[in-house]
Amino acid sequence: MSTVTTDRADAAVSAPAGARERAAEPATRPPTRTGALRRHWRAAVLGAVVLAWILTWAALRGTQTLELGGAERTDVHTWLNGLRDSFDAARGTSAVFEYLIQPITNGLNGGVAFLQHLLSQPSAVRPVPEIGWLGVVALLGWATFAAAGVRSMLLVAACVLLFGFFGYWQQSIDTLIVTFVAVAICALVGLPLGVLTARNRRAAAVVTPVLDLMQTLPSFAYLAPLAFVFGIGPAAAIVTTIIYSLPPLVRITEHGIRAVSPVTLEAVESMGGTAWQTLLKVQLPMARRTIVVGINQCTMAALSMATIATLINGPGLGGPVLQALQSLDVGSAFVSGLAIVLMAIMLDRTTTAASERSGIEARVQRGTAPTGMRGRRGRRIAVVVGAVAAAVAVYLSRTYIAFAQFPASPDLGGPLAKAVSGATDWTVGTFSGFTNWLREAVTAVLVNPLESLLAQSPWWAMALVLLALAFTLGGWRPAAVTLACEAVILGTGLWNESMKTLATTLVATLLVVVAAVAVGVWMGRSRLVDSAIRPVLDAFQTIPPFVYLVPALALFGPTRFTAIVAALAYGVPIATKLVADGIRGVSPVTVEAAESMGTTGWQMVSRVQLPMARAAVVLAANQGLLYVLAMVVVGGLVGGGGLGYLVVSGFSQGQLFGKGLAAGIAITALGVMLDRIAQHAAARYGRV
Repeated sequence: MSTVTTDRADAAVSAPAGARERAAEPATRPPTRTGALRRHWRAAVLGAVVLAWILTWAALRGTQTLELGGAERTDVHTWLNGLRDSFDAARGTSAVFEYLIQPITNGLNGGVAFLQHLLSQPSAVRPVPEIGWLGVVALLGWATFAAAGVRSMLLVAACVLLFGFFGYWQQSIDTLIVTFVAVAICALVGLPLGVLTARNRRAAAVVTPVLDLMQTLPSFAYLAPLAFVFGIGPAAAIVTTIIYSLPPLVRITEHGIRAVSPVTLEAVESMGGTAWQTLLKVQLPMARRTIVVGINQCTMAALSMATIATLINGPGLGGPVLQALQSLDVGSAFVSGLAIVLMAIMLDRTTTAASERSGIEARVQRGTAPTGMRGRRGRRIAVVVGAVAAAVAVYLSRTYIAFAQFPASPDLGGPLAKAVSGATDWTVGTFSGFTNWLREAVTAVLVNPLESLLAQSPWWAMALVLLALAFTLGGWRPAAVTLACEAVILGTGLWNESMKTLATTLVATLLVVVAAVAVGVWMGRSRLVDSAIRPVLDAFQTIPPFVYLVPALALFGPTRFTAIVAALAYGVPIATKLVADGIRGVSPVTVEAAESMGTTGWQMVSRVQLPMARAAVVLAANQGLLYVLAMVVVGGLVGGGGLGYLVVSGFSQGQLFGKGLAAGIAITALGVMLDRIAQHAAARYGRV
């Protein structure tokens, strides 16, 4: 999940369907007496549930916890291993595999291999790619100039050259290939689907729940099942990336089409325009800038997932990061992670600039901006000249080895990795006392007690507690979903590991909410602070989640706390911006009335702004929870334990594949359960 050009679009892309409309409406209504009574009743019920839970835990702690040993497997895990073997055996005989799965797999693998031989890797007949590094830089620069302008072209050229100077030329171009292929397929599917859902309510009713599910599932949950079907390699990586990055494109396209003024549509209809003409000549041109924003979001999500897909042998920069994390080589992990960050910044700024240019061109076509014919003619000439220059660079890169194989010097990656490793060693040595104290304190005060309460309670007691909490917080619908998800988790045989993952998730979510409220209130009350902090939050949102593991691992080592720190960094930006927008959305009349009564700053925050921005705060907690769950699972790579570790083990050890696949299913059930509870709680507490 990544940044967009407007804060409301952040909420629109990230929030579940039921919460998106509420995100745009600040809670400015004063609390009613009925609402207060309901809150007191719910608080009493929650208190009773928690008390009964603690008493049961104290009496039966450690019994009927359904805990499994590290290599222990259930019948379900063995059955999944057998199912994998059956799938492998059926690949050569099944009609589904022969006529559907295998053509898709071969097509995607073949397309990626073709582009790799064209741009990044030696081909069968050449010791270097068909187009060398100079041609690649020139082509990317020209395409960026045509779409986004000179500044973006310079940024792209600088970043692409840095990829080579860091020593990751091939991996970086491979990441771009996977990202662009996934985005191209998403555009072919997502743009028509977004238009359809905007113009057809029945289609929207069918598609929206599917998109909600796709956005709810943590990224790790996609990996094992898709590797199961498509095998490990580029095909599974691209399909995984498509599933992860398609929803924002569909949602934003739908929003852009629906946002076209009804007055404009009525005018077109009164002039005899058909539905097809209205779409092509009015809605799509007027929604063009919003659609480009959707492509921005799709691209950032695709990059994020493409790096994680290295776990299923996806090509690209994720491989060096994973290898460095596994060997605790912080310097190499930092350099490869920095390449991913530069790529994220490059793609984000380029697509944002393309969106802005698209908006200007749309206004020119509608006659609401100066035409600038001379400037437009000059730009066309510059684009043609750039195309000729790019063609010359491609020719040179195919003819001369110096322009085909990226030069070995200057080498920036090696010295930078050594410097970072040295700085890390000094930092850890100097501040190890503080970092160790912080890690142990949070683990002892928050993580261990909550994990013991969740994982050491009898499974049936914990299941009843979750059902009671779901019903009290959200009603019978999330309670029904919780019951179904609990049945799925029990079926996987990983109840105890799921509770450990839930404990880590809840601790990280608590820290995210505390940080988001503290910083969000500060931002909401001061536009100067907001203008200083918001760009930093936007930058943090462009960083793929894989990269957050590097500094967390460097400071705290491979522990559960490392996963919590990475999740904190990943979840705080979106939650903070939602809180800030909620505080700023409180009615100025109410604020002025409170100030005229001599209210202090603390009273203003605690008794006026936060209560009236309750809907935004609850939504921030909801979104923070989903972000945290995704990151805590990824934290299994750096000692986070729980379900994430089992997923990784399933990829690396064949006999544990079934257990890893079951862990992915349990992650899915846990994510759906938490999302439904949080979404309905956000609706209920935002309304009361």
